[in-house]
Amino acid sequence: MERLEDHVWDTMETSDHDLLAQYRKGDAQALGRLVERYRRPLFGFILNMTEGRQDADEIFQETWFRAIRSLDSYREHKFLSWLFRIAHNLVIDHVRKAKPTAEVPRDAERAEDDPVNRLPDPAVRPDEQAHGRDLGTRIRRSVAQLPPEQREVFLLRMNAQMPFKEIAKLQGSSINTALARMQYALAKLREELKDDYKDLAGVRP
Repeated sequence: MERLEDHVWDTMETSDHDLLAQYRKGDAQALGRLVERYRRPLFGFILNMTEGRQDADEIFQETWFRAIRSLDSYREHKFLSWLFRIAHNLVIDHVRKAKPTAEVPRDAERAEDDPVNRLPDPAVRPDEQAHGRDLGTRIRRSVAQLPPEQREVFLLRMNAQMPFKEIAKLQGSSINTALARMQYALAKLREELKDDYKDLAGVRP
């Protein structure tokens, strides 16, 4: 039977600020809750900006290591935006060190944690599940083919719901540039997926 305290714990979400304060006082579980809270958007972003699961795992872990080491100097208003800035810099470093490649990341290496891959409802028919998986593969492939700056804006906006002001700051660009990159990304994805993903046509930057 569900305990009352479990229900209260789940429904009254502790703020990032409070969890960080608890961690600074020695509560390791508070940090674990933060990691789980932002695992999906952060890992999904990294995965889509790198070449596969192994690279994404390494950068995800390094993002948290650097965040933990810098907590004493953390003064940001939004913790998630701060994490994305750390991840963004690590991805850039990784790309600079990696050998140039024209390959699109292998579909098999795209983890099921990928936020772009919307898992179908388990109640749907097997043929509908198969269609959903195929669609997820086409979406991931199309997103992976976007220019890096456009791909990053798209992922930050769609998966992390990051404001364009924050995206522009992260990329070192103007808001208009960030908006334009989103518009170009959506236009390319609409054209690429127009035959089987009509819902994307309703997305607005």
